[in-house]
Amino acid sequence: MNNTETKGIWKVIGASSLGTLIEWYDFYIFGSLATVIASQFFPKTDPTAALLSTLATFAAGFIVRPFGALVFGRLGDLIGRKYTFLLTLVLMGGSTFFIGCIPSYEKIGFLAPILVLVLRLIQGLALGGEYGGAATYVAEHSPINRRGYFTSWIQTTATLGLFISLGVILVTRHALDPDPAKSIAKFMDWGWRIPFLLSSVLVIVSVYIRLKMKESPIFTKLKSEGKTSINPLKESFAHKANLKMVLLALFGATMGQGVVWYTGQFYAQSFIENVCKVDFDQSRTILIWAILFGTPFFVVFGAWSDKIGRKWIMIIGMLLAVVSYKYLFSELLNTVDVKNKVEVLEKKEVKATLTAVAGSTDSIRKVITKSFYADGLKVTEAKTDTLYAAQGKKTLKPEVKLSKTMGDGDYWRMVFLVWIMIVYVTMVYGPIAAFLVELFPTKIRYTSMSLPYHIGNGVFGGLTPFIATLFTTIYTNDKTVGLTYPIVVAAVCMVIGAVYIQNRVDPEVNL
Repeated sequence: MNNTETKGIWKVIGASSLGTLIEWYDFYIFGSLATVIASQFFPKTDPTAALLSTLATFAAGFIVRPFGALVFGRLGDLIGRKYTFLLTLVLMGGSTFFIGCIPSYEKIGFLAPILVLVLRLIQGLALGGEYGGAATYVAEHSPINRRGYFTSWIQTTATLGLFISLGVILVTRHALDPDPAKSIAKFMDWGWRIPFLLSSVLVIVSVYIRLKMKESPIFTKLKSEGKTSINPLKESFAHKANLKMVLLALFGATMGQGVVWYTGQFYAQSFIENVCKVDFDQSRTILIWAILFGTPFFVVFGAWSDKIGRKWIMIIGMLLAVVSYKYLFSELLNTVDVKNKVEVLEKKEVKATLTAVAGSTDSIRKVITKSFYADGLKVTEAKTDTLYAAQGKKTLKPEVKLSKTMGDGDYWRMVFLVWIMIVYVTMVYGPIAAFLVELFPTKIRYTSMSLPYHIGNGVFGGLTPFIATLFTTIYTNDKTVGLTYPIVVAAVCMVIGAVYIQNRVDPEVNL
């Protein structure tokens, strides 16, 4: 490539990546604040049910992504890539902004979760049209022998979108008040809305940049020759040969890639926070550091796939996940297990408070116990129950909340464990865009590649946090039982991909 061509491709990547990154930020800000949203938009009588309801709403956005792929994929193959993913950006940004405006459950009742669900579905539809357009657009500007390298930059946007969402949440939370306790209270009350409202500014900037983009040269040539598809849906799914490729892409690549992605990034965070009971800040900064150290490997494996092909990099990533997930998550648990620690008894703190219940002789008792351990671990237990004066009884099952803050050694050990999972993500995800665009002809590429990608990621992958959390709720004796789902799905996909996918190398395939 000469200097002009190189400059041009980086403009394409920059414009496409920025918009896609913002869409992922919008999409994942919801998941990053799942526990907060559960308290805002669902009844507080059962925190576990509220969290599961939030995760189900989060998953609903993934489930509709294939429908967005069909709607916007068809538009992309009919009218072009540029204006289609410009529309998806506006829909995504608008939905995210309005989620930040919805009144809480206490103010409008069940209308709150209904509105959240509707906006979440619009987000899912929009994202269903975004990724295929961006990946196709970049691939159709890329030289044939570097397609894996250039499209891998689009692959970084999903992880960076999560990275930015976590960063914005933490900055917002700490900026609300110098007093940590007051800052947390303000964030839980109204500050959580700021990351959602901020989306409007990011979207305006991205729309401005995307309006200056030109249509893909390959699609423009196809359109000028009158060779665009008349019915992309029919050509994609009614023709046996193309349908076979769609199914192979789904069951031999994107299905396993999806569960590895969401296990390594989303379920890992949920597991650290809700099962390991690591405190809010540490559970998020662990993921931030792991993502920061892991993200360059998207480009490494994308570029490598230009030399040795896409197949075996993705298959090995799935294999490593299948054989090591149980160990890695067990080690996360062991890292904060107090059975493995030496308690410093003389530092233990216990503080009890009684608050009278208005209009009765009963009292609410709250006991906060802080335990300290030799390696720097601090465990805070907040137990709340009711003392019934008339009957001389107390709550049979008090509410108990645990929060663990780790010392430096254990903290960085967790970062390393999650980083390993992120590397698996980069192996399965880095080459996937190039792999998908090379499977399908130009005139139906947007539609054909978008559907298997969003079923694999949106349905199989997006359901991972919900199903895994549900399993751990039902089978309480095994804290890693939730991993059964991603391990089985990745294993099945790995076998199908190893047997049926061809290990293509770029020069053999010309768009």
